Amino acid sequence: MYISEVSGHHSATLAIEKAIRYLDKEVDIFNMNIFHYTNPLSERIVNRLYMGAIKRFPWIWEYLYDNTRVKKIIDYFKIIVHRTNIPKLRILFEKIKPQVIICSQAYPCGMVADYKRFYNADFKLIAVLTDYIPHSYWIYENIDYYIVPSKEIEQKLISKGVANEKIRILGIPVDPYFSEVLQKEKIIEKLSLTYHLPKILIMGGGQGLGPIENIVETLQKIDIDLEILVVTGINKKLYYRLKRKISTFKQKVILFGFVNNIAELMTVSDVIITKPGGITTAEALSKGLPMIIVEPIPGQEMSNTEYLISKGAAVMIEKPQKIKDVLKEMLINRERLNKMRQAAKEISKPNASIEIANLALRLIG
Repeated sequence: MYISEVSGHHSATLAIEKAIRYLDKEVDIFNMNIFHYTNPLSERIVNRLYMGAIKRFPWIWEYLYDNTRVKKIIDYFKIIVHRTNIPKLRILFEKIKPQVIICSQAYPCGMVADYKRFYNADFKLIAVLTDYIPHSYWIYENIDYYIVPSKEIEQKLISKGVANEKIRILGIPVDPYFSEVLQKEKIIEKLSLTYHLPKILIMGGGQGLGPIENIVETLQKIDIDLEILVVTGINKKLYYRLKRKISTFKQKVILFGFVNNIAELMTVSDVIITKPGGITTAEALSKGLPMIIVEPIPGQEMSNTEYLISKGAAVMIEKPQKIKDVLKEMLINRERLNKMRQAAKEISKPNASIEIANLALRLIG
């Protein structure tokens, strides 16, 4: 279960589904946007409010995120929402009779946990955290397993009252394809890239968020020849703005919209400049790709950033204008770049989706 179509939460469920099907083709899997199922109108409204907040008023999200005072208010409304939606879940669950439910976001996880308590349901519930912060909205007694990306997150969950035996440090699930060793030379040829030039990948998640246009323009001022690979996701306005400017750029810019070959793009790249969403982060780590992080959203993205910096796998730049100097130093100082690459590999868990799939299949028996 997830709650937004173009999101890391959805990518996580797709990765786990693919891994389960790889291990056992006979298992029935229902991969559902549960918010759309229970509240289709509210889903559109909430998604618009959320996107508007993080784009225009990130300080609001910073205030709301894991705020204990806000949580008390939300908990009151959550009881009402869960009571309204649980009858809808009962219709669904009586039809498909689930043995294991895996949630990649706290909202459906909490609703299913309350369902388990209300009906004394015997299916297993797995919470899959896709960021490096275990906020309080994840904490429910009726969750059977928590999948976390690191020892640090395990300890934070324990401090919030979660039993140690419920926690598994398996990582953030990414497509099993990211664990495969790809041939860099073949991808360069396939994409008509230039072998000897440094390749910089710029992304803003599936939504194409962040100052991508400013970053691309800033990199035109760097006095090193580059190939810049830009993924705009579903942000069509950004795609066409950049497309109109491509002929004026000094550096070679290769433009992509929403794509399914991120593993290939990461394989050929030397550095990624990105938002630190949990899935993008896990994908980059699996490829040992050093990260430059720009303007992370307060809350989960800032927590992801702090974790990556503490492990030596990323640097953070407050303003896009400063990127060119930092990037130039990284490309010249190959020793630093190699250390970041090694640090990324050390904390990566590219087999997370397979291990989560194995856990789910063991629970089915």
